Amino acid sequence: MPIITLTTDLGLKDHYVASLKGAILSQIADITIVDITHNIEAFNFSQAAYVIQNCFKNFPKGSIHIIGVDTELSLENSHLAVFAQGHYFIGTDNGSFSILFDELKPEKIVELNISQQTDSLTFPIKDVFVIAACHIARGGTLEIIGKEISEFKDIKSALKPVTEHDENTNYDVIKGAVIYIDSYGNATTNINKQLFDKVRKERDFNILFGREDERISKISEKYKDASDGDTLAIFSVNGMLEIAQNKGRATDLLGLKIHDYIRIEFR
Repeated sequence: MPIITLTTDLGLKDHYVASLKGAILSQIADITIVDITHNIEAFNFSQAAYVIQNCFKNFPKGSIHIIGVDTELSLENSHLAVFAQGHYFIGTDNGSFSILFDELKPEKIVELNISQQTDSLTFPIKDVFVIAACHIARGGTLEIIGKEISEFKDIKSALKPVTEHDENTNYDVIKGAVIYIDSYGNATTNINKQLFDKVRKERDFNILFGREDERISKISEKYKDASDGDTLAIFSVNGMLEIAQNKGRATDLLGLKIHDYIRIEFR
């Protein structure tokens, strides 16, 4: 049975998600629809890409993932369908695909040319993405619904951490940022364990954040390594550095927000 997943910023208050599911079921009654989340921050395509990136591999090969964030068609942002690592992804070329795949090159990318069956251009998730997803679910090829292109919009370099040497302190430094805050109030950064270990070289370090008067000088293996209410740094299951609080919300305690800077000094 085909699987279509939905990741959107539509929320659950209105009729939009039900309309999406109804449109899918009207085309293919025998299908599995999985809600990944509908609580992405409005227009935050990088957050949507992060969520998809961390769960799509748990789905069977052949699954179709609709990314419904910042979806209106424009001269800058076209609609794409992408095949990569045995999965299909449908969304807008707003930078989300370059974050999602990072340095991985997909096997195929097509710019969708689906004719809408309505004059309204404000709900392409239903009027374009659902049609494309159902076409794929029925065994259709990407070439039928789009023109093959070689690449998508690349913005990932602007979202990567940077390393430098501070001549004043003689410290090596990683500069990163908070890229995601989960429902527990844990702040995930764009600094991964591979980069951390590469720069650290077994040296002592300080992780600085907030106004850089907050600091952590060790990496915990689990949340309970810290006392209740204490702040800690941990590499999460996806290998990204996370600022957390044991049995508390680190973002509330520390005031951390998306795009806040994180600095690690190695001495």
